[in-house]
Amino acid sequence: MKLAPLLFLVLLTPAAATEAITGRASVIDGDTIEIHGKRIRLWGIDAPEGRQPCTRDGKAWRCGAEAANALDRHLDGATVACTVRDIDRYRRVVATCEARGRDVGDWLVSEGWALDYRQYSKGAYAAAEATAKDAGRGVWGGEFEPPWEWRRR
Repeated sequence: MKLAPLLFLVLLTPAAATEAITGRASVIDGDTIEIHGKRIRLWGIDAPEGRQPCTRDGKAWRCGAEAANALDRHLDGATVACTVRDIDRYRRVVATCEARGRDVGDWLVSEGWALDYRQYSKGAYAAAEATAKDAGRGVWGGEFEPPWEWRRR
């Protein structure tokens, strides 16, 4: 009887990080995709939520929806290869993914559609974020609230 809890822990340990998931992705939102029925949260980044508003030139726009649309256009039928890094508290796979020869998280952040989620990434995408911010790309072209703060409110 004591093996059941132990088995549960083994399934959620870093051993799961050796798993690879590859295929065509469906975009769920700006930082979540699905491949072969598995929901994958992109590691180390945070994109605006689907209903999260931003402002640009004094006008509100749905930056979260635009982030998801940009990701969808970028992936556009490409094969996506993900390496599982963790399982989050919602039991979603958290992974780094590559498409078209580039880290998808890095692409999203450098295009301004997501932020470096330093709490988890420890600054892995800080340079990409600085590039997007300096160029005024994506959400950096206006005013926005970081997604983690918007969700907290």
